[in-house]
Amino acid sequence: MMMLTILTAAFLVPYTLNNKSTETKPFYIGVNYCGNSTSDAKLLIDRVKTYTNLFVLQSSVVWGNETATKEICDYAVAKGLNILLNLGTRNATFPWYSDTTFLWHLLLLQNAKERWGNRFLGVYYDDEPGGVQLDTDWASFFASPDFANLSQSPLFPNSPLDRIYRETLKANVSSPTPKNYSDEAEWFTNLVRWNLHGWNLSSDQWKAAGIKSFTSDYTLYWWDYLGGYDVMLAQFGWNHTITQDIALVRGAARLQNKTWGAIITWKYTEEPYLEENRTVIYNQIRMAYEAGATYVILFNYPKIEGNPYGGVLTDEHFEALEQFWNDVMTKPNQKTRDFNQAEVALVLPKNYGWGMRNPNDSIWGFWGPDERSPQIWEISRKLLAQYGLSLDIVYDDPAFPAAGNYSQIYYWNQTS
Repeated sequence: MMMLTILTAAFLVPYTLNNKSTETKPFYIGVNYCGNSTSDAKLLIDRVKTYTNLFVLQSSVVWGNETATKEICDYAVAKGLNILLNLGTRNATFPWYSDTTFLWHLLLLQNAKERWGNRFLGVYYDDEPGGVQLDTDWASFFASPDFANLSQSPLFPNSPLDRIYRETLKANVSSPTPKNYSDEAEWFTNLVRWNLHGWNLSSDQWKAAGIKSFTSDYTLYWWDYLGGYDVMLAQFGWNHTITQDIALVRGAARLQNKTWGAIITWKYTEEPYLEENRTVIYNQIRMAYEAGATYVILFNYPKIEGNPYGGVLTDEHFEALEQFWNDVMTKPNQKTRDFNQAEVALVLPKNYGWGMRNPNDSIWGFWGPDERSPQIWEISRKLLAQYGLSLDIVYDDPAFPAAGNYSQIYYWNQTS
C-alpha cells in the first residue's frame, strides 16, 4: 500500500480538536431473555419496563412456540418497550425445528411491522460470525473426512458459495501465508451473505419489508457489515479492550453507513458470568453511549438456579440500568445527543482479517500473525492510549475511503 501524508506533521502529537457531535440520534437500552418460560419473560419485562426501552427475545425454547413468541412480544410492546426478535437460524438443528416452524417464522417477520408497528426494530439473526471464523479449529477440520469429501458432498448445494468454499479451503491446506487475504475476505463475506438468506429473503427484501438485521460479534466487524448486517453489537466482555472494540465497530459502521451498538456479555466462564459490580456495568453503558452507540443490551444468559428472571441479571445490574436511565434518558434534551465523533483514524491493510486480541492472534482463523502484525500491534497500542474514544480503526478499501471522513489519518506502516 502506498504511504500517504497525514494531516499533521508530527507523529502522536496531543489531540486537541473538538470532536463532539450533536444530532438527533436515538438510543435504545435494554436486556435480552434467553429463558424457557413465558411467565419469567413477563416478570423480567415488568422489572425493567420503567428504566429501559428495549427487550430482546432470544430464547431457543420460545423459538419453536408461535403462541409464546407472540404473547411475550405483545406483552413487551404493551408495556412500552421496543423489541428485537431472535427466531434462530433457518438451518438450526433444534428438536422443534421443521418446515412448519419456518413458515410461521417467515410469516411473523413479514407481518411484524403491521403487528407491532415501529416498536419492532428488527431481527437478531445468527451470532458471532467473525468469532466463529477466527476461533474454529480449522486444522482439525482440514484433516477430517468432511473436508476430504467436499468435492463429492457439497456443503452448500445449489449455491455458488460451495465452489468458492472448496477452492478457498483446499488452497489453504498447503499455502503459506498469502501476500494478501482477498480470497479469505471474499469467502467470509459471501458466507455471511448466504447465511442472511437463510430466511429465503435477500438483503433487498429484508430492507423492503422494513426489517433490519442485527447480530453481535467480538471481531471482524468490518466484514460482518460487508456481508449484509445492518447493525453490529460489539461484545463488551472476555477481558477485551473495550476502547479497541469501539474503535473497530464504530469505524466500520461510520465508513459503511451502518449502525452499531454493544452487548455487555460474560466476564467469567462460570457463575456469576456477568460483571457483578454495578459501577463497572454503568460505566460500560455510559462509555458506549458517549461513543455514539445506538443500542446497548445486557446479556441475560444462562439461567442461574434461583434467578427469577430466567438468566443471570441481579439487583446490581438492574440498579446500573436504572441509574443510567435517570442520569441520561430522562433529560429534556435526550432527543438531541452529544457524543464523541472520532476525528482520528488508523487505517489497516485491505482485507487484513487479524483478530487483534493479542499479538499472537490469528489471521482469518487460518494463519498466525505475519510480518505486518507486530507493527500494527505497536501503532494501535500507541494510538489507543493517546486518543481513546477519539480513535476509529478502519481498513484500506477504495469503496470506503477514510480520507474526507477524519481530520487526521495514520497508516499501519507509518514510521514518522
